[in-house]
Amino acid sequence: MGSLADFLRGYIKFDDLGFALDSSKVPIGGDVAQKLSPLMAVAIEAMVQLENGSIANAAEGRQVGHYWLRAPELAPEKSTGDAIESTFKRIMSFAGDIHEGKITAEGKKFTHLLCIGIGGSALGPQLIADALMPENPPLEILFLDNTDPDGFARCFQSLEPNLGTTLVIVTSKSGSTPEPNNALVATTGFFAQHKIPFPPHAIAITCDGSKLHQRAQDENWLATFPMWDWVGGRTSVTSAVGLLPAALYGIDVGSFLKGAAEMDKLTRARENNPAMRLAQCWYVASQGKGAKDMVIIPYRDGLGLLAKYLQQLIMESLGKRLDRKGNAVHQGLTVYGNKGSTDQHAYVQQLRDGRDNFFVTFIEILRNRRANGQNVVNAAEAADYLEGFLLGTREALSECGRMSITITLRELTPFSLGMLIALYERAVGFYAELVDVNAYDQPGVEAGKKAAVEILLLKKEICDYLAQNSISLENAHAATIAKAFHREERGELIFKLLEFIRANF
Repeated sequence: MGSLADFLRGYIKFDDLGFALDSSKVPIGGDVAQKLSPLMAVAIEAMVQLENGSIANAAEGRQVGHYWLRAPELAPEKSTGDAIESTFKRIMSFAGDIHEGKITAEGKKFTHLLCIGIGGSALGPQLIADALMPENPPLEILFLDNTDPDGFARCFQSLEPNLGTTLVIVTSKSGSTPEPNNALVATTGFFAQHKIPFPPHAIAITCDGSKLHQRAQDENWLATFPMWDWVGGRTSVTSAVGLLPAALYGIDVGSFLKGAAEMDKLTRARENNPAMRLAQCWYVASQGKGAKDMVIIPYRDGLGLLAKYLQQLIMESLGKRLDRKGNAVHQGLTVYGNKGSTDQHAYVQQLRDGRDNFFVTFIEILRNRRANGQNVVNAAEAADYLEGFLLGTREALSECGRMSITITLRELTPFSLGMLIALYERAVGFYAELVDVNAYDQPGVEAGKKAAVEILLLKKEICDYLAQNSISLENAHAATIAKAFHREERGELIFKLLEFIRANF
């Protein structure tokens, strides 16, 4: 361990919030701080403009307003703030009515909740549910977050005995994203198979006027809640996307929002700003160009999904080919992680003795949620070992000159999880300003979606061609089909699609 003086120079603590950030093991002082100072001033101003309603996603011509979700009074238009507040009240009222049996499934209280979504529409609710699972949740919760038929089968097998008392939330901004749409088709089919009407069990979270919104209206679904075009999926967890499933699951979403709001206040400051400090650490550790990977290791089972959540938030926001001036920069930060102390037996060996191509963020939780005081060995409790592994790993990496950051929460609660998520949201925005990329668009994602649609059309063309020409799959050859389609350059793709068709015939 370093000296206490060195440690304290890199330590920011907010006792009243139960939060601290230790950056002492990343060299961000001296000349580095002087170099970054003007960039940080620009980043702070950019955040001011963002919260004031500037067009942050120029490609789509829209604002970025996830900060308003926990401070509606800051929304640039009163109507927006009013909509945020009324939606929160509706969420709380609806969840209360479900829990109290005022809204039922043909007279029976709902017992299970199925959440259908993709990306941030699934990762946020999953993280909250896993981190903050109540001791006696009013509803059991399950997720469909892919278009995997095996995943459908496992989920439906689990739900089947309670399908008649299952509530279903379908989350999709446009209503046309393939993965949630496919899951919806499979789910409605499963309800129909069991002769259970789907609309009285269904809730939509979507934009007004979307395909999903229109369907919910036409079929008289149980309820609809809004998504707004100024909230991106990866920052939607403090909207209805995250709040409605969490409230139904019995989590204190008011406290969750308050925690996010308190962190937002800290990260608006021009001094002693933990999100800016975090962004500085990322910049120095990765040389401002993603030269090193970010390893996230939270030392609690409840935060096992945190690295996965941050992968989307950070990599989708920062992974950009072009900077704002149009220069090819290929920016990004690669994020991966697991949970402590599992990582002691997974990849810490390489982190300590292998390539120095990473920096670690340890997430430390001081207090147990359920303090049973269980001794395991020699009067030491299980949590003592967990803390020992965290500090030991941190020290072992430091001895080898490996950089690390430590975020400390007094305990894992709705309030502290809200703080943690808001900290990373703001740090992503600051870092994007430091490297001059737009954190709020995602052209690569859209390109992938477009390519997937084209591939599905090509598959249909292949199947139609084989049927029209009476060619069996055994006699189908990629080269012949590519030539017939005048698409020799797509021969490899046609070969792969033929393999898939044969395997599923």
